Order: sequence, then structure tokens, then C-alpha cells
Amino acid sequence: MGGLFFIPIGIVVARCISGSSSVELSGVAAITMAFAGIGLLDDVFSIVRNHNYGLPAWIKVILEVKLKMLVPLPAPLGLVSLGRFYVYLTTFCFVSMGNGVNVTDGLDGLAGGTAALAFIGMSIAVLPICSDISIFGASMAGACVGFLLHNRYKASIFMGDIGSLALGGALAAMAAITGMFFPLFISSGIFVLEALSVIVQVLYFKATKYFHGKGRRFFKMAPFHHHLELCGLKEPYIVAVAYAVSLILSLISGYSGLKSA
Repeated sequence: MGGLFFIPIGIVVARCISGSSSVELSGVAAITMAFAGIGLLDDVFSIVRNHNYGLPAWIKVILEVKLKMLVPLPAPLGLVSLGRFYVYLTTFCFVSMGNGVNVTDGLDGLAGGTAALAFIGMSIAVLPICSDISIFGASMAGACVGFLLHNRYKASIFMGDIGSLALGGALAAMAAITGMFFPLFISSGIFVLEALSVIVQVLYFKATKYFHGKGRRFFKMAPFHHHLELCGLKEPYIVAVAYAVSLILSLISGYSGLKSA
């Protein structure tokens, strides 16, 4: 549960730099810690039950959907006026980002490094709109880099669900508050790919079982990084390629945000 340490550090550093009067930062911090709370419950359940399964997936999704209500609440947490479509889009972002980072956290350094680059991209993208949110993104990127010193191959500390869900919630919150959804999905491309691989695997298995009587797998194993492992690629190589792709996506995300602001 390494996220118990580096997530609060990122928030505290952002608060120290931007000051205590930032309404936007208060909202992002609240959402991040709320998602961390879901992850903490999940981790605790896993420890108590002595296996890898914590909270049921449907409970986590319901909690993530409910937490998106932190965005439209009146000040100090009410940061933007949301129409119905905006509510749906925000809900989708929180659920997809939280679970996207969560399923990516399967190789040493994979989720932490790609999250750091995603935060950098979003930090650049939102800079013209809200400097405090940009500072938050940079602080979270720095916290992820610090965590990577202990999580790189071979890892001695793991972020746990408390870290992965908090990172996903933080990225989604940055987009929800600033409206930068397009840069979010670009900078978080690795998380999107990993989440989609799980969805495709499940749907393909159920479809082939329905039509052929026996379920078949589209990938050797989901999420996608495990498929690459079973194809013979080494863990450090997979992570290095993911970093390279994330860096490119981060730069594109930052540029698109600056261009559209």
C-alpha cells in the first residue's frame, strides 16, 4: 500500500506551492483522497480475506460514480456548472480512469511511470485554464517519480489499490474541473489500452461461448501487458516501451490543451 505515503505527499506539496485559498485545488485534493479511500478499503479487504480480491467490482464502480458528485457541489467543492451530458462524461472519466490505472498496475514501475507522464501532459494542458490544477499535476508527477525509486524493477514497494485508484481519480478530476477531457484520454492512452483489453477479453469470451459453446480468448491474457509477457517480452522491455509511448502521448496531450485553451 505504497500509495498511502506518496499520494498525500503530492497533495501537500501542491498545497504548499499554490496556497491554501485555492478552491480548485481543494476540489481535486478531495476527489483524490476520496478515491484513495476506496482503494484503502479494497486493500484492507484483500488483507483481511488473505487473497487478491478486495471489494467487489460493482461496489467500487458505484462508489466511483457517487464520488463524481464532489465536482458539482457548491463551493468550496463546487467548481464548475455541469449539464446532463457533462455529468455523464465526468462519470465515465472517473470510472474509466480509476479502473484503467488499477489494471495497469501489474508490472514493476508500469503504472507509476505512465501516471507520472500522464500528469505532466495534463499539467501542461490545463496551465492556461488553472495554474493551481497545473501545479497539482506537476506535484503528483513528482510524487510518482519518487515512488518509482522503490517501485522500479525489481520492486520493493507496491502502490496498491489506494495508489492506483487515487491516481486515476486525480487525473479525471483535473479534466472534469477544467473541461480538458480530450487531453486526458490522450495522455492516459496506456490506461485506456489496458482497460479496453480487459473489456475486449471478457466480451469476446462471452460471445464465443454463446455462439460456439466454448469461450475463447482474444488475448493470451488480459490486461494487455500480461499478453505481451506471454508472447515472450521481458518485463523491463514492456515497461520501457510503455514509457516511450506515454511520453509521446503526454507531449501531444499538452500541445492539444495549449492549442485549444
